[in-house]
Amino acid sequence: MTYQALLFTLAAIGISETVYLLRKRLAKEKPVCFIGGECHKVLESKYNRLFVVPNEAAGLALYIIIAFVAAFSLLEIEPVLWWNQLLKMLVFAGAVISFGLIFLQWRVIKAWCFWCLLSATTIFLMAIIALALK
Repeated sequence: MTYQALLFTLAAIGISETVYLLRKRLAKEKPVCFIGGECHKVLESKYNRLFVVPNEAAGLALYIIIAFVAAFSLLEIEPVLWWNQLLKMLVFAGAVISFGLIFLQWRVIKAWCFWCLLSATTIFLMAIIALALK
């Protein structure tokens, strides 16, 4: 399996995570929180918006873009090198933002969101894989 296929698969996982959270937000329901039980505290905090957009919507957009770029790279649509570089930039930008959001959960909000941590783990795995791209 190629690195791009792994990135595409992880992007699909990220898409499913963020779609779940968006559906819960739109239905005005609390998401199931498997660990900690304080997901709602994080998701309803003032830090759940990045430039006026809810974090889960921004994450969904990022995962969709990464999935398309990974697919273009995997299918070797020219210029492949450019797609790989774009893929790395997107993934590392997402990893930096995720790191900041984890810090906010830990030090500012003082609550943990299972879904947020799962999304961060997904993007961190993507960053490790992206390091192997040429």
